[in-house]
This record gives sequence, C-alpha cells and structure tokens, in this order.
Amino acid sequence: MSSLQACAPVSRFVFEPQQVMSLLRQRIVGQEVALAAVEAQLKVLKADISDPGRPLGVNLFMGPTGVGKTEIVRLLAQAIHGRPDALCRIDMQTLAQEHYAASLTGAPPGYVGSKEGISLFDETLIAGSYSRPGIVLFDELEKASDQVLRSLLGILESGRLTLAGGTRTLDFRNSLIFMTSNVGAREAGQRMRRGWRRWLALFGESEAQVLERALHQRFEPEFLNRIDRILMFERIEGRWLEALLDIELARLAQRLGPQRRVQLDESARAWLIAGYDVRFGARALGRRVRVMLEPAIADCLLDADGKGDMKVTLRGERLLVTRCA
Repeated sequence: MSSLQACAPVSRFVFEPQQVMSLLRQRIVGQEVALAAVEAQLKVLKADISDPGRPLGVNLFMGPTGVGKTEIVRLLAQAIHGRPDALCRIDMQTLAQEHYAASLTGAPPGYVGSKEGISLFDETLIAGSYSRPGIVLFDELEKASDQVLRSLLGILESGRLTLAGGTRTLDFRNSLIFMTSNVGAREAGQRMRRGWRRWLALFGESEAQVLERALHQRFEPEFLNRIDRILMFERIEGRWLEALLDIELARLAQRLGPQRRVQLDESARAWLIAGYDVRFGARALGRRVRVMLEPAIADCLLDADGKGDMKVTLRGERLLVTRCA
C-alpha cells in the first residue's frame, strides 16, 4: 500500500461534495461567493473534522427575496437525502409573539403537553443518520420574537435543546443549521432604486454594508457570535437573467418529458426576461413562465396529439406556440 493510500481519509458521510456542488451550480446563479463557502463547509464535513461538541455548521444567509437562499438548502437536502423536503424547516414568521417560544421548546412543567415534550422540531430530520447529516432551516429569522431567538442560543452553541418539560433533549450535533433573513434588504433596495448607488459608493457604504448594519441592529451580539458563516446574497440581474431563464425552461422541459421539446426564439426569450422584476428575484421570472408560457404550451398540446417539438414566438404582447415542421 502506498503512503498516499494509507493517508486517504475514510469519511462516515457518503455524499460527495463535488456532486452536491454540481447540482447547486446548475440551479443557483449569481451567488458564487456563497456557493464557494458552502463547498468549503461540505469538504470539512466529508473530512469528518468538525467540532463534535457543536452543530456541523451554523450558517446565516442574508439578502433580498428570490435570490436562492432557501433554494440552496432544499437542493442540499435533495443532493444528500434524495428529496428536497428532507429537512426540518421552521417558519420563523409564525413565531413573532413571545409566547410562541413554547412551540420550539415545548410546554413548561404543569402545562398541557409538558410530559410529552411536544415541539415543532422533527427529531428524525434533525438527527439525520451516521452517513448523512440532518438539515435544519430557520426561515425568515428576523421575524421571530426576541424570546424565540434566545431559545436558539443553546442549539447554536452546543447543539442541544432540552425541552421545557425536562423529559427530552434534542441533539443537533449531527445537523447542518441554516438561517435565512431579508433584514435590511428593503432599505437597500429602496436606496438603489432612488439612484443612491453612486452616492453610497462615494461615502464607502455598499449594499452589503447596509445589510450588515441592519443585521447588527436586529440581532444581539451573543446571537451573531454563535454563527459560523454570515453570507450576503447578491441581487440577480443583468447577465444572470439568461441563465435564470434557462433554469426555468429546464424545469419545464423535465415536466414535459423527452417527447415534447420547446424551442423559444430570441424575441420570446427577450420578452419573458423583460418582465423580470429585481424586487422579487427568481420567483418573478418563474411566475412569468407559469403565467405566460405554460398556458400557451398547454393550448398547443391540447389541440394536437400531445407529442413532438414546439416553437415559441412572440406575437404582439402574447406568446404563440406552434408545432415544428
């Protein structure tokens, strides 16, 4: 046996970082900095050198809506567990009131449900398995109450949460934890739209700095200090729109199947992209494909035998789908 073979690490995790990142880079555009950070984290996991006394990773994704924050987490679940819903997702906007903290930590002693240790957390999805990490997502973090955020401190620090009844402890040490937040994104977007971009540059305050200032205004230092990576996501615009449209068309092609191919001419592509609204990100373009393109394709399919290639052109202010000769 060569010395190289003798030193080759044997990881308990069965996923391959290159394969996971291949899927992410096919579906996420304009976020290379964030993707590079995720890739680095996956390599640490694969090498199995994470701190055993903490979660495998604690990440906060920041930026405007529709830029891929939640989608990255779903794609990780797809790549690692085989399905995009194989994660424990907590919608933090439903925990905006102080008394909702019990939804996470369980009812305190003496209250209904305290002995059962009822919690919003799905213990199976949190734990994962020996060969695959659990994935936990706290979505729209800034909308949770301060009491709810304080209840997360133990999870982020030691990877454990003892439910209020004292009967059970949830273990997050085999979990990848992700949090998303739009905090500051509206203010930054309004400044950009008002033409403040040049003035912000002159005074040394970038859009990322606007977001960072809002971040520190919303969250306490002891909370932020427990996060491994705070990643700023970019707005999707300009040269990324063509790639974003290709992703939406690839999804549509997958649903249509191999016997139904759709070809868009340049006018149709340009018209779909022209309706993109940077305020709403990728969801806006996906919605435009669903509302404008899919009904035209459905008309063509229902008027024929449902098979064969289709060509999409622009006629006036609507898309026309015809059969290819």
